Amino acid sequence: MKSGAMKRRPLSLALLLLALSPSLALSQGSPAKRRPARAAQDTFYRDHAAAMAFADDLAQRRGLDPAWVREQIGRARRLEASIRGVTPPPVGMPKNWAAYRSRFIEPVRLAAGQRFWQEHREALTRAEAEYGVPASLIVGVIGVETLYGRHTGNHKVMDALSTLAFDFPAVHPRAAARSAFFRDELEQLLSLAQRTGIDPHTLLGSFAGAMGWPQFMPSSWVKYAIDFDGDSKVDLFNSPTDVIGSVANYFKAFGWQSGQPTHYPVRFDDSRLDLDTLLAPDILPSFSVESFLARGAVLEGEALQHSGKLALVELENADAPSTYVAGTENFYVVTRYNWSSYYAMAVIELGEAVKVLIKGS
Repeated sequence: MKSGAMKRRPLSLALLLLALSPSLALSQGSPAKRRPARAAQDTFYRDHAAAMAFADDLAQRRGLDPAWVREQIGRARRLEASIRGVTPPPVGMPKNWAAYRSRFIEPVRLAAGQRFWQEHREALTRAEAEYGVPASLIVGVIGVETLYGRHTGNHKVMDALSTLAFDFPAVHPRAAARSAFFRDELEQLLSLAQRTGIDPHTLLGSFAGAMGWPQFMPSSWVKYAIDFDGDSKVDLFNSPTDVIGSVANYFKAFGWQSGQPTHYPVRFDDSRLDLDTLLAPDILPSFSVESFLARGAVLEGEALQHSGKLALVELENADAPSTYVAGTENFYVVTRYNWSSYYAMAVIELGEAVKVLIKGS
């Protein structure tokens, strides 16, 4: 899980290659050949009482061999990179949309996105037709997540998930909930690995345990990864076609509405502006067009005909004025991939910028 808030990535967000047919198969892909990042210190979870208690409970609930589960979790090491990755920044550190955007809307990623689109045009067109998800959005996600497969992560997924399951930093405001989330992800990974016979310690990914080109967490892999190239296995590390179909399937499952924009331009009538009320729901679409306008927002053109709910999305620019857009239900769907409005806008704008290049080529 990958940029911005924690993924389900996310998920922001290692290496499952499936051999369960046709929907779930697991095998080692080429990324597993890289040397994994080592923990800063060799603290193993075999000596962690809560981890071993979890192993026993998991084995009982899932009908797994207790010795095998204990061995897998016991071999995991505490990964300091995971601790650093989820630790909140210092209080008062300003957000900066312009700086964040510049990390992704830049020449290298744009050129790579153009090549990816040209090489996989057929799969993108088919995914858009079958799922209603624009090719530009799919291209944007894969580009932001891993630069089209170049950076899928080199941390052991077992280390990352175990660390965040049992040693999630207490300074985080949602430490208990996040720890529970990663325990669930660890359970999903071990259950899948046991069914397929793969050694889960060979799998590599992000500091948060996200895997493959689209950086799916284990639960997302199980629920949303699909065989889109028709070879009876799912491969999100070596099959861009499967990646394309799986990303489209993910958005469709979270309620993507075909043909609806992700956002509209918005400005304000300062004489009527009730900014606090407009920002209160955060990015959750909560206002009809009429109620949005009544609180001082100004919309034009097709935005005035929008039939669903809207949210006022604020993107802070450090000491400069914030950027605002009127987010639709589809904008909210994009944030289900990574719970961050900054991430969502980067994905959207990267995909649109690549689309412009494709049209001009």
